[in-house]
Amino acid sequence: MTGNRSRGAAAAGAVRFVGRTLRAEWHGIVVEPVRQLVRRGLSGIVLAFVAAFGVIFFHDITQHPAGRSLVWHLGGVTADLPLWLSLLRTPVSLYVPALDLPVWAGITQLFLAFALAELALGRARTLAVAYLTTLAGTMTARVMVALGPGWWGFGLPPSAGRILDTGPSAAVVGLFTYLAVVRRAPVVFALTGGSMVWESVAVPNLAGREHLIAVTAAIVLGLLHGRRLPIPALLAERPAARLGTPPTPPRSDPPVPRPDPPQYHLVPSLRARRDSPTPPASPEHLSHAADPPKCSTTSM
Repeated sequence: MTGNRSRGAAAAGAVRFVGRTLRAEWHGIVVEPVRQLVRRGLSGIVLAFVAAFGVIFFHDITQHPAGRSLVWHLGGVTADLPLWLSLLRTPVSLYVPALDLPVWAGITQLFLAFALAELALGRARTLAVAYLTTLAGTMTARVMVALGPGWWGFGLPPSAGRILDTGPSAAVVGLFTYLAVVRRAPVVFALTGGSMVWESVAVPNLAGREHLIAVTAAIVLGLLHGRRLPIPALLAERPAARLGTPPTPPRSDPPVPRPDPPQYHLVPSLRARRDSPTPPASPEHLSHAADPPKCSTTSM
């Protein structure tokens, strides 16, 4: 009886834990972004509209031969390109749809990922996470091709360097993973990461590997979320310390007293003389002043 009670209590505790986790995940992933959308309106999902319309725009352009060449020169990325050119084209490659993936099915995921991330994280952080996860996949693909076949399955043959590496799929995977890590959403994390692992195992191609790299980069960024790095403290040091010059030791002697300000003597003005009290009059002046004035009489 005691064992049954303990197992029942453990099962009840597990059910309560799962319920609290799912409730918190629903509130952080769905309820709070919807409140932000109601408060801010459509201006809160500008990035989602821009990303969706950008993919549709580039998809329509690539239907024509001239437009396909233009899109390639603007956002076409492969692993055998020069590094500076690959970095220059990577931001535009986010909007260039991949050739082997359905466009209209991916636009829904793209819109949902950017909308939730923009409402929950803000516009600047959403752009940063989307770009960094995509850049991580692109740079890792170059490393894989440079290593060549082997390396315990990590390297790729040189022919993989000519595969077109475009599309917002890495950004979408990175945003969902980052949201799941920051908002403590295990269900979203399992769906995102598990689907990417299954994709890389079922179809071992370049895109599947880049998606795994995007998931890993998003996990690292999510774990660093809210933590202060010591970079500002290093930048705040004295320039002499950064250049290797020994800093001036602090003074140990008592401070020298500052001299008193000079005293200025004002020259008395005429007005001050007038306002000064008059000296007492002499007795002679007082006697003359007491005598009545003498009037001269004129004979008629």
